[in-house]
Formats: sequence, structure tokens, C-alpha cells
Amino acid sequence: MSSLAFLVTELQVSIEYQPITLLNQHVISSTSLWPAKRDDDTQKFARFHHLFKHVEAAEKSLAILRASPEQATASLASDGPQSEDLLRPVFMGCATKNAKVVAISLGSLQRLISLKAVPQSAVPLIVNTMSDAMSQGVDIQLRILQTLVSLIPNFPAIHGELLGDALLLCFKLQESRIAVVSSTAAATLRQLVMFVVDKMVYEDGLLESDDKPPFPLSEVRLPNGTTTLLGPSSKDAYSVFEDLCLLANSERPNFLKLEALHKTFALELVESVLTNYHALFRKHTEFILLLQHHLCPLLLKTMSDRPIFPLILRCTRVIFLLLKQFSAELTTEAEVFLMLLIRIITEDGSSEAGVGEAHFHHHVHGARPAWMRVISMEIMRGICSDGELMRNIWHRYDAHENGSKVFTSLLAALKRLLSEKPSLLGVCSQMGGMGVIADGQGGGYGLDVGGVAGVAGRVASATVSGVVGMISGGHGLSLQGSSMKLQCIDQLDKADAPPIPEPYIYLLAVQCTVSLCEGLASFAGPVYSSIVIQRPRAAGEAPIRAPPALDVSTLPQDEQQTIHLRIVQDIISNGWPAFLAALSFIIATNLSDELFVEVLASYQALTNVSGMLGLMTPRDAFFNSLSKFAVPTRVVSSVDSYAEPPSTPRSATTAVAEGLGLGAAPHQPPGLSERNMACLKVLVGCALFLAGSLGESWYGVLETLQNADYVLTFKTGGTHHGQSKRSLFGSGPPPTGGVVPSRTSSLNVSQSGNSLAPSSSAGPATRHPLLTDLEPETLLNAIQRLFDSSKSLEDKAFKDFAEALCKLSAEMVGMQSDTPGLAAYESAESLEDPGSLRVDTRNRRRMSGIHIPKNQTQRSGDFGISKLGGVALSNIHRLIYRSPDIAWNSITKHLLLIIRLPYAPQSIRVQAARVLDDVLVVVPRNLTNANELQAQVQRRVLEVLSQQIIPDPANGYSGDTTTGVELRRMGLEILHEILQASGHTFVVGWEIVFQMLESVCRPFGPQRSPSSDSVSVLSGPSSSPTTRLKPLPLGLGNPTERSYSALVKIAFQSLTLVCDSVSLLNSTHLRLCISTLGQFGRQSDTNIALTAAASLLWSVSDSIQAKRKDVDEEPEYSELWLYLLLEVLGLCTDSRPEVRDGAIQTLFRAMQLYGSTLNSDTWDQCIWKITFPLIDAITKEIRSRISPDSQDSPTNRAWDESKILALNSIGSIFNDFLTSKLILLDSFGDAWDAFITRIQETVLLDNRPISAPALRCLEKAIKASAATEGVLKHRVIDALQRVWQAIDTMGKVAGKRGNDEESPHQPFTQESLVAYVDVVQSTRKTNGALTGKEWDLERLTRLMVILKGIITYHNSPDYRPDIDALPPLQSVVMETIESIDLSVEGSSSLVMKDLSEYATLAFLAAFDVQPQPNSHTPQTPQKRVTYIALSKKVMPMLVDLFMRFRDSLEVYTDGTLEAVLSAYSIPIKLKYDCPSPSKFGKDQPLWKTATSCFLRIIKECTPQIKAFGEDLSDERTEGLWYQILDVFRGGILADCSHAETFPLDIQVSEENFDLALIASLEIDVVPHIGDRRVPDALVSRLSKVLQQGSRLYEPEQNKISKPSPVTSPTPKLSRSRSRSSDLTKVEDSEAYGIGKTDIGTLVPRERFSYWCFDLLFLICSDATTDQEESRKRLAALSLPALLNRCRASLVSYVADESLRGGLPFPRVREDELVYVLRKLLALRLWPGSLWASVSDQPTQHASSQPSAAELGLSTPSQLISDSIKRSSVAHLFHFYTSLIEIASIPRTTPTAWISKASSSLSAADRQRQLRDKHDSNGSDYAELDARKLARDCLKEIGKEMGVPH
Repeated sequence: MSSLAFLVTELQVSIEYQPITLLNQHVISSTSLWPAKRDDDTQKFARFHHLFKHVEAAEKSLAILRASPEQATASLASDGPQSEDLLRPVFMGCATKNAKVVAISLGSLQRLISLKAVPQSAVPLIVNTMSDAMSQGVDIQLRILQTLVSLIPNFPAIHGELLGDALLLCFKLQESRIAVVSSTAAATLRQLVMFVVDKMVYEDGLLESDDKPPFPLSEVRLPNGTTTLLGPSSKDAYSVFEDLCLLANSERPNFLKLEALHKTFALELVESVLTNYHALFRKHTEFILLLQHHLCPLLLKTMSDRPIFPLILRCTRVIFLLLKQFSAELTTEAEVFLMLLIRIITEDGSSEAGVGEAHFHHHVHGARPAWMRVISMEIMRGICSDGELMRNIWHRYDAHENGSKVFTSLLAALKRLLSEKPSLLGVCSQMGGMGVIADGQGGGYGLDVGGVAGVAGRVASATVSGVVGMISGGHGLSLQGSSMKLQCIDQLDKADAPPIPEPYIYLLAVQCTVSLCEGLASFAGPVYSSIVIQRPRAAGEAPIRAPPALDVSTLPQDEQQTIHLRIVQDIISNGWPAFLAALSFIIATNLSDELFVEVLASYQALTNVSGMLGLMTPRDAFFNSLSKFAVPTRVVSSVDSYAEPPSTPRSATTAVAEGLGLGAAPHQPPGLSERNMACLKVLVGCALFLAGSLGESWYGVLETLQNADYVLTFKTGGTHHGQSKRSLFGSGPPPTGGVVPSRTSSLNVSQSGNSLAPSSSAGPATRHPLLTDLEPETLLNAIQRLFDSSKSLEDKAFKDFAEALCKLSAEMVGMQSDTPGLAAYESAESLEDPGSLRVDTRNRRRMSGIHIPKNQTQRSGDFGISKLGGVALSNIHRLIYRSPDIAWNSITKHLLLIIRLPYAPQSIRVQAARVLDDVLVVVPRNLTNANELQAQVQRRVLEVLSQQIIPDPANGYSGDTTTGVELRRMGLEILHEILQASGHTFVVGWEIVFQMLESVCRPFGPQRSPSSDSVSVLSGPSSSPTTRLKPLPLGLGNPTERSYSALVKIAFQSLTLVCDSVSLLNSTHLRLCISTLGQFGRQSDTNIALTAAASLLWSVSDSIQAKRKDVDEEPEYSELWLYLLLEVLGLCTDSRPEVRDGAIQTLFRAMQLYGSTLNSDTWDQCIWKITFPLIDAITKEIRSRISPDSQDSPTNRAWDESKILALNSIGSIFNDFLTSKLILLDSFGDAWDAFITRIQETVLLDNRPISAPALRCLEKAIKASAATEGVLKHRVIDALQRVWQAIDTMGKVAGKRGNDEESPHQPFTQESLVAYVDVVQSTRKTNGALTGKEWDLERLTRLMVILKGIITYHNSPDYRPDIDALPPLQSVVMETIESIDLSVEGSSSLVMKDLSEYATLAFLAAFDVQPQPNSHTPQTPQKRVTYIALSKKVMPMLVDLFMRFRDSLEVYTDGTLEAVLSAYSIPIKLKYDCPSPSKFGKDQPLWKTATSCFLRIIKECTPQIKAFGEDLSDERTEGLWYQILDVFRGGILADCSHAETFPLDIQVSEENFDLALIASLEIDVVPHIGDRRVPDALVSRLSKVLQQGSRLYEPEQNKISKPSPVTSPTPKLSRSRSRSSDLTKVEDSEAYGIGKTDIGTLVPRERFSYWCFDLLFLICSDATTDQEESRKRLAALSLPALLNRCRASLVSYVADESLRGGLPFPRVREDELVYVLRKLLALRLWPGSLWASVSDQPTQHASSQPSAAELGLSTPSQLISDSIKRSSVAHLFHFYTSLIEIASIPRTTPTAWISKASSSLSAADRQRQLRDKHDSNGSDYAELDARKLARDCLKEIGKEMGVPH
């Protein structure tokens, strides 16, 4: 109630302040309030009184509201007593003439109405009040309209006249000249009329729900004169609608109180009612009668009168609603309207009568304008888009024979309209393909453009040239360029027709056609899917993937669905020519992409619907039309004849012209445009959808797909006619040809041609799916999917599909043959009978456009064949498990027919073979085992494959042509794959397999004559030898030898697989297998022959042996095994080394593996009939080839290797079966002798590479014999005796050959010598194992001779390095020597002597290897045999042997020890001139090794020599000591000048090492050399050696020495210590007494000289008391050397000192002087030593001297002299004079610092000190002066003489 109070309050305020406002306005301007004239005071008072009454009414209303708002509201709603007081202010406000007050009052009233606060009784007053106020301004009128909109809906009880009054207000306001009022009133009127009809709907609902009407019914008279009862609302609606019709027809209304109403507005209201309530109208007959009697005549009249755009526009809109919603109720009227529209459409503006003119003879005021046709077409477009309506139209008017044929007339009208102005529509250049020239008639597009389009039809469709742009660049249809932004029928606000694009009407025609097609498909498609595809399935029933056509006769005939299906079927059956004509015309015009897609979708829809409903003729017609557009005929022909244009440079002018679109575009290769490919895509989709029902129509579809594939895979540049390198069934990289790319986007708006497309300014938009994925690869994949879908076909459909493919392939192969060939299949039976093929010798031009002229390059492959293969593979289970009649027979026979057709193109024959092979290889893999069909299918596959592999020249299939060989090769490859994958499952057909394999074998011999060719092969012996005028067709030439080899290789691979499964073969098949292997072993291919001989026959042998285990089958398979050995033996002498060796291996492996199962007789045959004959045959061949010039030839080497292989195998046989089988043979002795004889002859007579294997073979046999036991040992011992004879013989020959340069044979190789030594070793060991003892000394001696000859053999070509390690030969010789049992008497000496010689080989027998006469490879660098490693091995070994036999007198008496010492002397004397001990390592120098070994022996032998006493002869004793001293002399006097080049620490180390010699002399020699059995000369020579070794410098006059002879093996001696190697020629003279200033050249090692000097002093002194007699003798014999050495130093110093004067002496001279004086002072001789040394018999007087009396001495001087000589300081008396001179030298004498600790050390002590690394740095040193030492010596003399100090 607050809202009501607010309204009243607002009204009150307005009224209260109104007088004030008026008064103010009156004061300001009297004219402002009273604009017309001045009022008098009475009038003013009356007005003020009226206003105050209003205020009073308002205050009263507010008081009521304030008192009780709820009561006031209830009073208003129930029309109570206070309602009048409450509403009075509102009505009083509306009655004022003030606009503002009226507006507020109307607003308040409107709010009250919306709040339902106005009683029903006040409604008439409200209507009257608003009617009175309607004359106010615009705002008031708009308020009134708003109030009416609230009033009528809120008061449903408004009916009849009151309703009419209310509507009258709207009608009046609608006629206002003020636009806003008029338009608002019109809208309000529409809303109110809709509300009136809505109340009728509500009323109908009440009537349906209640049995008795809740409201009174009134009678209404209908237009046909009848009456009916209607409710209030229904009557209102009926009355309003009737009046609207009457007003539209300019008649007086019955209900509305209007005089007239604009026809356009009336028609608009009628349209609104019909649009929203057509369903309601159909329920009420009275409304239908209104339509029939009032509306339809009105419309017909209006359409027939002079056309006025607004009126015709609204009439057509109403007609459209009538046709759309009431065609069933208004059948006749609808027919009339439809025919009227069709007539209008068919008129071309020249007042020519149309199709329906016979039915309508209305007067036409002139020609109908173009916009009327457009509006009619827009209406027709809406009708055509209603599929159900169009089906009903057909059913009502066309289904009957006497019908008006509205549908048919419409199709004809559309076709006529479309063909009116073909030049306006243009021609789509894309539809003719790219790169081709049109023929000017348009027939290729299915056009009928007439003469008007002749110019455009002759335009070149391949380029986007300037001419094309001028002729048809701006023509065509598109949604953007040809349509209107707002269609005409919707332009209700226009008084005149808008400008209409000229192509717009044709666009409408296209859309009508498209809508008709879509309407048919949108109904039939889902119905077909629900009935055929999605129908319920029985249990186990497979889903249908390729459903057949729908048989409508099998459906319930009384169902609406069936009725409509029949309607669709009838429409297509009768109308398909018109549809096809229209669509084929439209699609060839210049359409935009959107329109093209719609037209193409229409094609697809009609094609699919025709196929779904089983309408074959329409379906095939649409397919054919699509085929022409998908692959234009001229494109295919152009591809065949296309030639790449020459590449020429373009001028600048030409380039600019082309860029502007004014010049001719570059010539493009032929190909498919984007729209062609879109058509192709639709064609493929339709075929895929209808695959289950195409039947014989497959041929045309497949032909189109073939042409499409040909064009899409076409490539330019070089090869114009070959297909792209795709795989056989469509996969692979996408081709680049067949689709021509567009030029620059500035030249045109579409990809190519003149097709309309959306402007690029609109931005990128999503394209329709039909225009996407149009790349060649995608289309090819789509085509492939069609073929892949064949697996979903039923058997009958698949048979039709396969036969169509075969038919297509047959025709194409015939077209590409150079001679009469295949033409076509007449029927399916022609597949069974090749004779049914027709011959066509003419060049054919097919409907598809494929044309192969004679001079044209042939195609490289056949589409049908390739796809046939893919289809067969996809349906492999169908081929296996279905009857062969369904597909197997037709496919395989067709492929075989092409394969065996001689004059078919080679590429196609190969392609057919590849396809057939792919099928055959898959069938066995998919064949289920243990199936009854297994044998049948396997035989079926092998029989088909055999027809490809086995040639049949009698029937034209020759295997001797190039193509024939290739086809056979392919078949053999497939046979290999079949065997590889499924060979283990074969139950039948092995004989066919071997037959196929044998068919490729040829005898190994001379090649076929080059003059023979395939023609002679094909025609037989009678062929003419004359020269042919023409070359043979491709593929019929002569195959090369490589081709035949390929056949053999592939066949052999299959044979290999058979041999892998050889266990599956029975004996018959095994014999065939062995025979086949033998044939392959004799083939020219070495690898195959080798594998057959070495591998496969071996595997067959294994299988045979496995089956021999069965006792029942053993004889049969034993014979088979012997048959196999004979086959192998035949291959063992093959001229090819590989085959020969393989056969040898197989033969002996078989014997070796199964030898344990053979009996003695079999072994006897194997030895005498296989083994020895094989060796003899190979040996004969080898010896026949021996010559100096051909020894190194590859052929000879190959024969050598074969014999080596045979020998190794024989050795293995003897090794494995000698003791178990062979030795038990009765003929073993003869066999062994024959065996040894052949080995010996092989070693001596054959080429050298065979020697080692022959000896190894013998070694194996010898080692095997060691296991013999029992009584068989005697046989083995006899056999070993025979071996020794052979060894001795070969050893003698080897020894002779070493120096026989004229021998015709090559020298022994190191390898053969190693093998020879191994044979010797094996023989000796085996003999020892059997007899238990070593060979006797005689044989050992011969053995050592043989070994020495072998190790020094210097004519081998293959020496190995022997510095760091022993080469094999030396190693095996040493092993043999080490293994000798030395317990045999004399064997130790024998071995040690030979080893001593071995130790010297490195120094005496090293040699350079001379190049072999027949060697072609120079030795760089030249090899050298050094024996260094042997020496390093032997020298320590000799020490060990001596240590082992040092107590044996034999070693001393037979010269063994002398030989050993002599061997050591050579490296010791050579010292630094010895060869390097290692090449890569850091081994000890050889001289050091020799020194160490020598000293070890000396340490043991010198006491032993003395121990033997008289058992050792004097001669041997002298010889031993001579050799010992000779070695020491060589070590002490060796040349050490090379050591000066070493670093100082190395020099010290080397010098320390040599200290061992001095120590050994001191320890091991000095105590024993004084033995009386040693001659004096040898004893004295020791001191002379030490004297010479003690020299510190060499005088100048001795620097030049005599050169040694070049050939002398004597080592180079030191320049200061030796002049000869003769021990007896040691220089003992010293030059002194002559003064000189030059002391000479210093010796390299000063310390070593002092060590020798020390030892010389030591052996002359009495410092050691053991072995006194021996030492005294040694001292007596050595003292002269010591005295000479000291005299030389003292005397030369005195002489030089007087000469030099004040010149200082060198340090060496000073140190020497001090050393000599110091040693002389310390020396104490044995009593009588000097006396004995100067006597004639020093040895006799060394221990005891005769007395003076005995000597007869009497004078004092004699006595003094004799006493001095017997004194221990006699040596001082000897140097008395020199001592006096030195002591009396006036100048400073030399001094030296001497260590007190080391001054008295012996050599042994020094060595011990070095070994223990004793540090003597802490010793005390004393300075010694020469003068003082001389004086001390003189003092000692005086002391000895008794002179007191």
C-alpha cells in the first residue's frame, strides 16, 4: 500500500503547488498561462476553484490511505465504497489540461493497474479517460500506450466492445504522423493482438480440462455461411483476425471501429499472428476458413495486381507462412501459390509467360520487376529448405500421374533460371584441371552454356592470365559478392525495392537446389542408418561395416517412415536427370568456396541416397559426373603428353607484366586443382559409404581412382610418366606432382583459376571439411582407405570388387602392350579361361581419358595390379578360408596371366609378380595348423608359385630373358620367405619345392654363347638367325650371368632353409635334397657351392645320422649317408679352393663326428678309399704346378691350403681314432707306413707352407699313440721307429739345405722347423712313456746335431725377432734340450757343450736375413738374426747345469768346462762392443750376464780342480787355468773407453761392477793358482795382467798400435792395456829414465787401475797366511812385475822432475807417486821372495832358499846382497837410489790425503763394502808427503841394516 500512498501524495503535491506556479507565471507574463486570450476574473476564479477541489480530493484520499492502508487496498480491489474516493484524484488529474499533471496521473494510473489496485468497474472509465487525454502531447500518447499494455493483460475479462475500444486507441495512435508514436502504437498493437490470441490459447486449455465450459459461449457466423460457438477469448481473436483480413483487403471491419487500415500494417499483423500461432489455427476450423475465404484471395489478388514493393513483400511473407504451416490444410491454395511463385521465377522480365500461365490468366500490369522474382526465390529457398514439406509437395502434386507436377516444375524452373545468363555465372577454370587447354565447348564439365558462354568456355583453364581476368575474373557466385546484406523479404522498412546484385537470384537458385538435395539426404540417411546399420543384431551376428542397399519393399508399407522413403525414392528416380543437370552446371560455374562446398555436398548427398535406396542408374550417373569433375579427361591426356618446357630466362618486362597479372603465366604441368581434389574426396567418400552395394559399378569408380592416382603421383622434371616412388599399396612420401601450386596471391583471390573466394581482408577462417586435407598424400591415403575397406565387404560384394579390379587391370595392361594383348574381361568366367581375352589392335581412347600412343613412354606400373595386391592382403583370411571361386582363382590367375604374358611391359609383369608374391607369402603365415584346409591351401600356394618360377617356353613364358629371370628371382625370394616363415608347417608339396629349386641350376662350365637371345629361346630351334629389324621389347633381352647368379643365390637360400628343417623330410625327400645340394655345389657361384659343400650337406648328414639310431631304419639311412659322402667326395677336388676346402671339411667332419659308430670295414674303406686317395690327388696337382715362377701364385697357394686342410683333418682323424679304431685294423702297419711316407714326401718335396701342417698332422698321430696300452704298445713302438727314420731323413735334408743354394725347393720355414722339433719332442716323449727310458746317447747325439743344424738354419724366409724373447723355433729347441734326461751317461757334457756354442751364437753367428728370390715385398728394414735372447737364456742355464754336475770329473776331463768358460770369454772381452741385450726392455748387458755367470762358475771350479788332484790330467789342468786367466785378462783389459760417454754415476756403477773380477781373482784364483801343477808362465801372467791393468796412463809413444785384421774375431782391446790377445804376449816392459813433460793419455777408469795395483801388491805380500806354499810361489813369480811397475813410476818421476823444474805435476802423477811410496813403505815380502824371483827356478825356491854357504858366497858384498834379497823389505833396497833422489828433491814434493781405514783394504773388502753400502766418509784422513814417505822408506832400510835412528 506504500506504493499507492506514494502515488497519491505525488499527485497531491503537484496539485497544491500548481496554483502557485500559475500565479507566478501570471505575474511574470500574462501570456504564459493563458496563451490564447485573456480570461476574466471569473474564469480565473473558476479554475482556481477546480484546482482547490482537486487538492481537497487528494487530501481526502491520503487521509483514507493513512487511516487504513490495508482496508483501502481491499476496497480498491473489490470495488468497495471508498474506491471512488481513492481513484478520484487520478481521474481528476487526467481530466486537467495540464500536460504535466496528466502525465503524472497516467503514470499513477499505470502503476495502479500494474499493482492490480484498480477495480474491474473502473476499466471503462480508464479507457474513456485515456481516449479523452489522447489529444495531449507525445508524452501523454506514449503514456497512454504504456497504460494500455498494462491494462489489457492485467484485466483478462476485457472482451468484446471494450476490447475493441482499447484496441481502437492503438490503431488511432498508430496512424499518428509522429514516428515514435506510430511505431510504438504499432508495437503495442502487435503485443495486444498477441495477447488476445494468447487468451484464446488459455481458453482452449480450460475447455480441454473441463467438461463444461466455465464461461459462456456465443455463436459466430463463419465465412462459408455456417455458425459455430466460441468462447469470449476465441471470439475476440476470431473477430480481430477477421477484421485484419478485411482491413487488408480494404473492406469494412466487423469488430474494430476502424474505417481503414494500411494494407502493409494489416498484413504485418496477420504475419505476426500466423508466425506465432499457426499450430493454434490448425486446430480451429474457423480460422482455416478465414485463411481460405479472406486471406488467400487477398494474397492472390495482391500478387496479381500491379507490384508494389512493400505490399508484395508482406504478401509473399504471408504466402510463405501459409505454404510452410498450412500446406496440408490449404492444399489447393498451396498448389496455386507454388505455381504462382514458379511462374514468377521462370519469367525473365520480358512478360513472357512461365510454366503456370495456363492456370492463371490474371491481368498483369506490365512486366514483373526483378525484385519480385528475387522475393519469390527467397520464399522458394525457405520452402526448399524444408525437406518434409518438399516430400509432401511431391506426394500431393507429383506422385499421381494427373498431378500438377509442382516439384518437377520447380526443378525445371531452377535449371532454367540457372542457365539464363551463363556468362554472368562464369566458368570455374579449376574444374577443368590445371595445365590443360579447354576445347571451347564445355563438354568436359557437363556444361550447356550456349553461345553466350562460348567466349568464357574457351578460356584456358590452366593459367591465371590477363585474358582470363578480363573475361571472367569478375563473374561468378559467392556469398559475399552475390548476396545481400539483408535479404529483400526482410527489408520491411523500405518503400522501394533495394538495389539487388544481378547474380543474387542465381545464388538463390543454387541454394534452392542445394536445399532440396540436403532435404532428401537428411531424411534418408538417418533412416537408412537405423534400419540397416544400427538394427539390433542376433547373438553372434557380425556387425555390418559395408551394408547393402535398402530394399524398401521389405519394410512395413503403412508406416510413415516407409511412405517417406518411397517418396524420396520416387523423387530421385524421376528427378535425378534434373538434379544432375543442375548440379553439373552449377559446380562448373565460378562459385566461391562456400557455394562450391554446398554444391559438392549436394552431389555427395544424392549419390549416397541413390545408393542407399538401391537406385543404381542415378547412383552411377552421379558417380560418372563426379568422376569427370574429380579427374578431368583432358588432365589425364595432358599428363600422358606433357613435356617439360625449356628453361629460358624471362625478361624484365615479362616479369613485371606477369606480376601485374597482364602477361601470360608460366606454363604449368598438368594436374588437379583444389576443387578437382575436393570432388575426388567426395567420390572416394561415396564409394566408401556405398562399397557394399556397388556391384559392377565398381569398374567405373576404380577407373576414376586409377586416373586420380596417376595424376596425383605425376612428377615433372625428367621422368614424366613414372609414378612416384611410393610403396606398392600407397604408403610412402607424398608426391609433389599432380597438384599445381598457385601463383602469387596478388594475381587472384583463389588458389588458381577464377573461382570466387572470401576476401583476404576478412582474415583467416576455418575452411569447410570438404576443402581441407586436399594434399595429394591425404587423397592418396583416402583412396587407399577405400581399398582397405574391402575387408568389410560381404563375399559377393568382394567378388564383384576383385573382378572389377582384375578387369580394369587387364584392360590397362592391354593398352600398354606393344602388341595385341589384353583388352577386357567379358565376364567373370573370363578369369577362368585365358582364351576368352579379346584382342584389340587399335589404339583406344577410353572414357577415362587414358590414351597411350605408340610413341609414348609406357607406364611403369599398373594401378589395378598394385591395388589388387593390397586388397588381397587385406582379405587374406577370405582367400584362405573361403572358396577359391570367391577371390583366389580370379586374383591369382589374373596375376599369373600378366606375369607369363611375354609382350606385356616389363615393369607391369614385375609388378604383377611382386603383388602375387606378397599374397603368396602371407597366406601360409595366416593358415591355421591342424586344419583340414592346410594341405589344400599349401599345395594351392606352391602350385601358383611354381608357375612363376618354373619356365614354360612352350606357352610363351621363357626363363631365359631378362624379365623372365627377374620374375623367377622374385618368385624364388618369396619361396624363401614362405619356407622361412612357414616351412615347418608344410605337410605336402616338398617335391614341388625341390622342383622349383632345381629349375635354376645349370652345369658349371662354359658360358652361354653371346649370340643366343630370348627370341631364339622363345621360338625354339627353328628360329631364324637373321638380324631383327627392331630391337626386342624391354625385358626380352639376354640376361647377364649376374642375373643367373642371383637366381641361384636366392634358390640356394631356400634350400638352406629346407636343410634347416631337414628333419621333416623322409628318405625320398632326403635323397632329392642331397642330389639338389650336389647340383648347387657345382654351380658357378663359389659362395653357394661352398655353402652347399661345407654346410648344408653337413646338416643333412646330421639328420641322417640321427635317423640311423632307429634300428629298423638304420640300413636305409646308412646307405643314404654313404651316398652323401660320395657326393661330398666328388666336390673335394673342385677347381675352386673354397668349394674344395668346404667339401674337405665336411667330409672329415662327418667321419670325425660319427667315426665312433663305424665298424672296422668301414674305417678301412675310409682310410684307403677316401683319405689316401684324396691326399694323393691333391699332391699330384701340387707337384704338377711346382715351378720357380709360379710358386707364389694364388692358385698354387690355394692348392697348398687345401692339402693343409686335408692334412689337419687327417691328423684329427688319427688323433681321435688311432687307438680306438685304426690301430685295430689289420692293415694298420701298411696304413701307418703309407701315412709316414706321405708326410715325409710332403715335407721334403711339396711347397714349404705345407711342411708345418704335415708335421703337425704327424705330431697329432704320435701324441694319440701314447695312450696305447697292453699288447698294442709294440705296434706303437714299431710305428715310432718308423717315425724316427723319417725324422733322421728330414734332419739330414734340413742340414744340407742350409747350404744348398741350387735346391729347386723353397727353404724350410721357421714354422715348419718348429713343427719338426715338436714332432721330435713328441716322438721322444711318447717313446719314453711307452718304454720308460730316454733315448740312448747315440740317438741323443744325433738329436743334438739335428737341433744345432735347425737352430742355425739361415735360409728361412720367416725369421722372428729374437732380441727380447726367444722366437718360437729357439724356444722349442731349448724346451727340447731342457727335457732331455741327463742321467744318461755323457748326456750332460753333450748338452753343456752344445749350449756353450749356443751362447756364442749372438757374437759369432749373427747374420742378416737375405731377401728371398721370389719375394715381391722388400724387407725394410732388413731383418737380422741375433741370437741375443738365446744367449740370455743359455748363459744362466749353463751355470745351473755346471752347478748340477760340478762334482762330475767328466765335465772337467772332456773339455766341457773349457767350452763353457770359452763361451763366457767372448762377451766379457767384447764388453761394450756386445750387441744390445734388448730392443724394448732394459735387460742387463750381455757382458755383465757373462761376467756374473763366469764368476759363479770360477767360485766353484777352482777348488774342484785342485780337489780332483791327479784324477785330472796336467794337460786338462793347464787348459782350464789358461782359459780361466784368459777370461780374467779379457775382463780386466777390455776396452772401456765407451764408458766415458756415460753419466758419472753410471761410470761409477760400471766400475764397481768390474770390482767383482778383482775380488774373484783375490778370493777364488789367487789362493789356488800357485799350485805346482800350474806352469810358471801361467802364474806369472796373472801378475803381468795386473801390472798392465794398473797403468793409470799410457805413454805417448804407445798411443799408436797395430790394427787388427778385419776378419779376426778377436775383440778390440784397450788402447792402454793390451796389444795382443795372446796371453803369453803381455807387455811387461816399462819405459822410464827419460824425462818428459807429457805424461801421455789417461786410462778411462783410475780407480780400477788402483784396484789392480792393490791386488798386485797383495799377491806379492805376506799379508795372508792360508795356502802359504801356493801364495809364496805366486809372490815369487809376481814380484818382478810389481817391481817393474813401481820402478817405472819412481824413476820417471825423478827424471821428469828435473826436467819440469818448477812446473807442477798432474794430479795423477802426484797421486801415483804418493801411492807407490806409501804401498812400498807398507809392503812386507815373504822372506826370500825377492831372492826366489830373481833366481832361475822361482817355483823351487819360493818356499825355501839355499843358504849362502850352499851358494858359496863369501865376500861381504855378496853376503849383504844375499841377505837383502832374503829380507821382507828387500823391495826398498831395490829402490834405494830412487828413494834418495826423491828425498833430496829441493822443491816441494807431491802430497796426498789418504784414508787410514781404506788404505789397507783388499779388493774383496772393497766389494763387500760396496755391497753393504758402507759409508767410509767418517774415516780418518792423513796428509802424506812424497819426500817424507821416501825418507821413511830410507829409515826402514836403515832399520833393516841395523843403523840406529
